[in-house]
Amino acid sequence: MKRGKVYLVGAGPGEPSLITVKGLEYLRQADVIIYDRLIDYRLLDAASPDAEKIYVGKRDGCHTIEQKQINLLMVSKAREGKRVVRLKGGDPFVLGRGAEEAEALAANNIPFEAVPGVSSAYAVPAYAGIPVTHRRLASSFTVVTGHEDPDKDRSTVAWGRASLGSDTLVILMGMGNLAHIVRQLIQNGRPVSTPVAVISQGTSPRQRAVTGTLDNIINRAGEESFEPPAVIVVGEVVRLRDQLCWFENLPLFGKRVLVTRAEDMAKELSQLLLGRGAIPVEMPVIKIVPPHSWKKLDRAVLNLKSYGWIVFTSVNAVELFWKRLCALNLDARWLASVKVGAIGPATARTLESKGIRPDYLPERYTSEGFVAGLRKEDMAGYRVLVPRADIAGNELVEGLARLGAEVHQVTAYRTVAATRSISQAKQMLLRGTIDVITFTSASTVSSLLAILGQRWQVIRQAKLACIGPNTHKALQERGLTADIVATEHTMLGLVQAIEEYFQGERRSRQ
Repeated sequence: MKRGKVYLVGAGPGEPSLITVKGLEYLRQADVIIYDRLIDYRLLDAASPDAEKIYVGKRDGCHTIEQKQINLLMVSKAREGKRVVRLKGGDPFVLGRGAEEAEALAANNIPFEAVPGVSSAYAVPAYAGIPVTHRRLASSFTVVTGHEDPDKDRSTVAWGRASLGSDTLVILMGMGNLAHIVRQLIQNGRPVSTPVAVISQGTSPRQRAVTGTLDNIINRAGEESFEPPAVIVVGEVVRLRDQLCWFENLPLFGKRVLVTRAEDMAKELSQLLLGRGAIPVEMPVIKIVPPHSWKKLDRAVLNLKSYGWIVFTSVNAVELFWKRLCALNLDARWLASVKVGAIGPATARTLESKGIRPDYLPERYTSEGFVAGLRKEDMAGYRVLVPRADIAGNELVEGLARLGAEVHQVTAYRTVAATRSISQAKQMLLRGTIDVITFTSASTVSSLLAILGQRWQVIRQAKLACIGPNTHKALQERGLTADIVATEHTMLGLVQAIEEYFQGERRSRQ
């Protein structure tokens, strides 16, 4: 019988990319994932689709299952021969119950491994611009729990030593006991003028922080209505926040941006937004599906040697064309006698991943730009194959025809309305809590408006951002005008245009 094992993996302080490489690898290999409340669900996307995912989250007064049951669950799954990842926030052995869980595994002779994680004790202050040590201000720091086991007879936090025992004091899980903690620190010798910071939702685009002193931090935190999870930092290093704050100064920090791309293509845009501090809200209003029949595309593939050019207008066109190429037992060598054009760097990169370097990539990533760049070429009499979407516009075909080419377009994929549940994102849109709506094609415009129905005008409450002029034209045909139109028609260009728009707004307010 296969022997199971449990991996106690620290997921980090919240931001999914802060998990360790080792932790992520074990997550991908897991048969079972037992995860806590504060785990970012995007981490679970890295797991195998066949992995069993079990939520065991806890919060004050509400435990999904008790700790003893969690211990038994790990033991039983391991005894079934499963690779079990116990995914815990921060580091499993820093003020969590990882050590207790390890004891339970050891007592039951279950092999286990502890995978340290980035602790919120130092990561959250760092994201708030507060180093826990500093050459001039602090040479030591202490981490203290602000929430002890309620079954203990008395507190085991030695506030007398903790208050003055190190330069910086970091208190985890202490938001609910802030008044008690402040009182203990003052009673045990910390001056009331000592700087304090309270950081809520640390490392996420929802991060908020308030600073003050022991004398006024309770009122200041109360005014901000802070809720757990929060990290409290006490010490002179807090004074550095004004100078070192970087995360909350990211250009799109806290902006909720609706991503309407197809689900399997949304990741690139979402990652770019996250890197600038935004909160991507994925609402895939379209879905990419194969044509009703492969017959026409297969015929075009088999007759490829009769064409002088093949032009790919999107990543999807490359992927679906290649799918049929492989299905017909062909490979990149089949394109040896034909010139290859690509509209846009993402399409070119996808071709290069298949072993094909495009012969032509226009300076402007539009159909018009593609045609304009070919005016120097003698296209007269060339047969040009364009595998593309079923609802693609006619600008490219008509433009190539004007150059004298004989253009054959064939459907490589269809764009249809998405069927996945999108209710949460839709409700955010209807409530007016979305700051920016991104449109990456004309089909995203028509599909989103169709989903909203008679309430479509709610999109006027947000800034409308288009990847290029063709998408903007689709908006204008519906009586809408884009606030933002990318000059470089790529995902990066779109995000940069959004960034520049808000930077301009900030400058105009100054």
